Amino acid sequence: MATQPARRPTLDEVALRAGVSRSAASRAINNARHVSRATREAVEHAIQELGYVPNPSARALATQQATAVILAVSHDDPALFADPFFAQVIVGVSAALETTDLVLMLALASSSRGRERVQRVLRSRRADGVMLMALRGDDPLYHLTEQLGLPVVVGGRPLHGEPEWYVDADNRGGARLATEHLIAIGRRRIATITGQLDTRAGADRLRGFQEAMAVAGLDHTRAEHGDFTEDSGAEATARLLAAHPDLDAVFAASDNMAAGVLRALKAHGRSVPADVAVVGFDDLPIARHTDPPLASVNQPIQAFGQEMAKMLISLINGERPTSLILPTRLTIRESAPMPGEPRDG
Repeated sequence: MATQPARRPTLDEVALRAGVSRSAASRAINNARHVSRATREAVEHAIQELGYVPNPSARALATQQATAVILAVSHDDPALFADPFFAQVIVGVSAALETTDLVLMLALASSSRGRERVQRVLRSRRADGVMLMALRGDDPLYHLTEQLGLPVVVGGRPLHGEPEWYVDADNRGGARLATEHLIAIGRRRIATITGQLDTRAGADRLRGFQEAMAVAGLDHTRAEHGDFTEDSGAEATARLLAAHPDLDAVFAASDNMAAGVLRALKAHGRSVPADVAVVGFDDLPIARHTDPPLASVNQPIQAFGQEMAKMLISLINGERPTSLILPTRLTIRESAPMPGEPRDG
């Protein structure tokens, strides 16, 4: 009776023995750049112990074909990638990937069709990992990527649950800074325009506003809801003025909405900052060019994208990075000046 030929060990078995991801094992075997020494050594030991021999055809294909990572956004409008916030995130991601052989793929994935496209790419192993942004509520996109066993980094923690690896900004603390500044310059009838409250950023920025107002003993119920866009900021301002014609300050949870606030206040004959002071959030380039220039909470947006990509690269290489919450600070400009203090224009 003929003996069966011994079964060759697989790449998956090498990765399991080495304690790294399949993509990290593949990159180590193919001498890709930016693979840590510890990962290379673990993979080499696993190869020796298992007697693994790479398939020449597969290895040739792997060394000729660029690998990729996906930036998947839970949104359905392609214009999103032209938004100043996301444009800066992409600049940061691209800067981190510049020193690797990884290609960046962008995907809109709020619809079931969009999620299916992302799923197909990830299951086909054409991407080594994924970065997720703009997750809303109990987002199915997050659960989909969890099931695939690939490295995942979340940009902005989801409203529900705590991912193992994420990069976020101190949204709550930044909103407190903005509101405390408005109180410090003598404003008392302060309103806020929130972002989408099924996002962690929107909910945290509202909470920070409410906390600062409560500590000061002021009414924290003046609020209208927006969706982080300029038009929603203008529409919410019109509703605020109708309900609270005596308001003397507005904290808008994004600079895009704050630009809409300035437009609406001008249309209603209100002077900024004499009648109404305004503070935004993000400190985008637009904040320096509004009329008047916009005081805003600065979050390091390019660093946000860069740290996401660096974290994903570490995971792909079999390392275990540390999640980050980036600091925020207030940039004071003419829309809400501090009397007697220099302003950053």
